[in-house]
Amino acid sequence: MSSRFRSARFHMDTEQGGNWAPVNRLLPYLWRYRYRVAIGLVFLMLARVANILVPILLKAIVDALQGAPAALSPTSSAAHVVLMVPLALLFGYGVLRFSAVLFNEARNVVFSRASLQIIHHISMQVFQHLHALSLGFHLDRKTGALSRDVERGTMAITNFLRMFVFNIMPVVFELSVVLFILWSRFALSFALLTIAMIALYSVFTVGITSWRTKYRVQMNAAESFASTHALDSLLNYETVKAFGNEAVEMRRYENSLLGWVRAALKSNSSLACLNIGQGMIVAAGLTALMVLAARGVADGSMTLGDFVMVNAFLIQLYIPLNFMGSIYRDLRHSLVDMERMFDLLDEKPGVIQQANAKPLRLDKGEIRFEKVCFRYHDDYPILHDIDFCVAGGQMMAVVGASGAGKSTIARLLLRFYDPRQGQIRIDGQDLKTVTLLSLRAAMGVVPQDTVLFNETIGYNIAYGRPSATQKEIAAAAKIARLDQFIAQHPQGYDILVGERGLKLSGGEKQRVAIARAALKNAPILIFDEATSSLDSRSEKAIQEALNRVAQNSTTVVIAHRLSTIVNADQIIVLDQGKIVERGNHTQLLSRRGLYAQMWELQEDAGSGAENQFEEKK
Repeated sequence: MSSRFRSARFHMDTEQGGNWAPVNRLLPYLWRYRYRVAIGLVFLMLARVANILVPILLKAIVDALQGAPAALSPTSSAAHVVLMVPLALLFGYGVLRFSAVLFNEARNVVFSRASLQIIHHISMQVFQHLHALSLGFHLDRKTGALSRDVERGTMAITNFLRMFVFNIMPVVFELSVVLFILWSRFALSFALLTIAMIALYSVFTVGITSWRTKYRVQMNAAESFASTHALDSLLNYETVKAFGNEAVEMRRYENSLLGWVRAALKSNSSLACLNIGQGMIVAAGLTALMVLAARGVADGSMTLGDFVMVNAFLIQLYIPLNFMGSIYRDLRHSLVDMERMFDLLDEKPGVIQQANAKPLRLDKGEIRFEKVCFRYHDDYPILHDIDFCVAGGQMMAVVGASGAGKSTIARLLLRFYDPRQGQIRIDGQDLKTVTLLSLRAAMGVVPQDTVLFNETIGYNIAYGRPSATQKEIAAAAKIARLDQFIAQHPQGYDILVGERGLKLSGGEKQRVAIARAALKNAPILIFDEATSSLDSRSEKAIQEALNRVAQNSTTVVIAHRLSTIVNADQIIVLDQGKIVERGNHTQLLSRRGLYAQMWELQEDAGSGAENQFEEKK
């Protein structure tokens, strides 16, 4: 494959991970629902007590049946007395079995609500935090990997709570009680052998699981990478088809999947080693205990009922103990996934609202940049000593070559970033001292690249002001010259625009953005190449609409087509992040500087296009 088609090398995090730090993050949420958790634990313990009593009752039944005199006639009174005892015990056995199920289900009902509420609370917190993070974070992260981290993290919390509360705690409790019974009723060797088996099993499980956790981390990273590739390719479907690069995308996706396959094979192979070792330890321990019990029955120190009880205890413990291996493994995996999600919560926003920030107070809507310097990275400066003022109600245009820093001015004004030096003020108020919500509520934006929600066209227009009525939405659509397009469609305002608005043309998407800004009716407007996707005829109509929308607003226009800003009150020309010229259209043309050169180039390009059109006619 050509080097230009190679994706950036993916760094796979092979750190072992899976430490217990995320558990501390869960404790405040468990404490919030402590009463419900406590009730659930009571039901859990009652279920385990019922389980422990079953083998004891089984011993009593066997001993009672073994002691029944076989010589007695079934019709004799003594036989009736003897049979009544095991029948009562058998009835109690059934009650205990049912009680265990009943208490387990009661535990599920009580605890599940707390578990779901914890998941709901954390999911909302993560979602809110992701929206609070800076634009730089989202530009650096891949959406597919981010969504997978959040999805796996929330599922990991569910799994952790289920495994720890429903499996580990009850098994530890049951093991403790059984060990006490074996030690108090039989030889010390029973308890010591059981402890030795559990200790060996635990050490082996922890050691092997810790070793193989790195493969789980690799597998998760590779899966996220593959998911990101697939999502990126599907979102750029038209580009893929237009260049006929389906095979290229297949190779990219296959390469990322191969990384996941290799990590998954290692994970599955190591899992087989873990299961084989666990099975061997448990089988050896159970066999040794049954040999001891059989010897006790043979020498008369134990009854047949004791043998059955020990066997029942061991079988009852074997199932959860054997399951504990996978529980611990999944627990470590859950900790890895939780850790990645909590790392997102630990990510610090690049733009932080001050604790004493106050709502923005708008008077005239004056915008002032004072010696503003900015760089996205330390070695890549964007703006140098930007100094300008836009009077309230006036229009200022920003022009310049690509990469000159025009869109960065809009991002700073919206406070997606903070300047490295200097200050930005609106009506004398430093943007750092006002609340972010009030700042952005005062601004309407028409971006160059309009990305729409996968919803109806009415929903996307109403996003400018969700409380707007249908009449107001229709009025905004009319301002953006979108009403005729909607009227021609059978679904009207219920047209689905598709993911990222792919069902609409570039011009239609831009009209939706204009309608959205018109509906918001903000006192400060930012037009970032607002007519770049429109043809010349539509551009003139939309320009008139934009002028009406901006009539009573302070407006910042970032423009490439200079014909759209000839009426601006002030035009600043950027070159390599510096203001090299400023003035109105007439003044800048008369200076014969950079602006005049740009104007002449665009005029020549427009005349050439018109001449070609005339020749074709």
